[in-house]
Amino acid sequence: MNLPLTDPSLLAQDIPESLSARLRSSGQAVCIRFSHQGDLLASGTSKGGISIFDLATNGCARKIKGHTPNRTVQSLSWSADDRYLLSSSIDWKIILWDLQDGSRVRVCNLGAPVYIAELHPSNRFQCVAALYEYRPVLVDLEDEAHPKQHPLPNLPMRAPNEQEDAAKADAKHFTTVAAFTPTGSHVVTGTTKGWLNIISTTTRETIYSLRLCSKPILLIRLSASGRDLLVNASDTIIRTIKLPDLTSPNLKPDSINLEVEHKFQDVVNRLSWNHVAFSSNADHVMASTLMNHDIYIWERGHGSLVKILEGPKEELGAVEWHPSKPLVAATGVESGKIFIWTINTPQRWSALAPDFVEVEENEEYVEHEDEFDIHPIEELKRKRLDQEDEEVDVLTVDEEQMQREKMGNMRNKDDEFRMPVLLDMGESDSEDEIVAIGTGQFRRKSTAREESEFLDGEVEDGDAVETNGHNGNKRRREE
Repeated sequence: MNLPLTDPSLLAQDIPESLSARLRSSGQAVCIRFSHQGDLLASGTSKGGISIFDLATNGCARKIKGHTPNRTVQSLSWSADDRYLLSSSIDWKIILWDLQDGSRVRVCNLGAPVYIAELHPSNRFQCVAALYEYRPVLVDLEDEAHPKQHPLPNLPMRAPNEQEDAAKADAKHFTTVAAFTPTGSHVVTGTTKGWLNIISTTTRETIYSLRLCSKPILLIRLSASGRDLLVNASDTIIRTIKLPDLTSPNLKPDSINLEVEHKFQDVVNRLSWNHVAFSSNADHVMASTLMNHDIYIWERGHGSLVKILEGPKEELGAVEWHPSKPLVAATGVESGKIFIWTINTPQRWSALAPDFVEVEENEEYVEHEDEFDIHPIEELKRKRLDQEDEEVDVLTVDEEQMQREKMGNMRNKDDEFRMPVLLDMGESDSEDEIVAIGTGQFRRKSTAREESEFLDGEVEDGDAVETNGHNGNKRRREE
């Protein structure tokens, strides 16, 4: 039996430790999202492109383009089987992609810039979107020629005696973010006035509203179980809220009473938060900070800060936690790179050779009496030929092992989707593709990119960039 190359005890850690990798998109990455299986990472750029990275190799597995060039991709959402990807942009469009061949299954113009769009958990042809200065919409993409848009309530539920007083304030009340519950039975939205609304997807009516603050709600995230809600508002406070079972037949809207479980904030520095996310088991909350290069991680048991991930010397934007591993990804605001934090996993070299012994420090080695004796060449040749005469059995089949693999493949065949590998991708978008050729000079190992895809500081092979240290001006010269 093969021994694991990684110490199993290290896998019990649930918080990443250090920066381990850098990924480079074809453009400045502004939003990222892990697939449900955790083997792929989708990235949307400010140029309207989408890159999908294979986390096993940290290489770019696919690039897809369909949004208007130079229009930022605002959000990404995976289908339950990870075959389809929904992207939204400020070009007013949402696009449903089939990653089997990279084709556009559906394209819909929503008539306004899209803040965020999310796929229904079980129906890939249905999504919810929050639009700029407009009501949120529930979109039905079943009919390719005529997609249906159903407006959702924008205003919170209020008592009858409060409606007249709030009429003036509601004139500029808009939804900024929307998300499905794990079953898709309800939609949770946040507004510019700090209200949290729960809307039924069946009746498309608000069943509950809660005022959290007077500032806009920037982002809401639900845990995988759907019982925990994470809210990031522009008042520098991150809140966690316990949600009831909204699918329970005995639940009545009048009985819903949401309360804030924890509030996370930096009381000393009054830091603002760019992006927030739950850990894979929802035991931790993390956030990237405005004008700062650190990622804060709190545990939810006592609400205490347990880790600050130090990253590159630039502000971090979107952050995401891997669905099953202690792995965190974040985008750099200035460089547009994607940074990966993981735990340190030193390899167990004894797993490669049973007789290999790992030692903590150098030990004095005592050689055997005949270990380094010189043998005649004829004797060495004879021993080698004797070994070559040994018969190697390559025909015997381990029926038990074969049956286990067959059953495993049958079990996973319908549940898992594996994105095909494109052999003509050209080059990887990983950091290793950028090589230094001199002081302040860089170039790529591959030339398989269009001119429009180059970032600042990147040129084709045969060209170099020289940087003037005084004013930062760049010029290109032929080698």
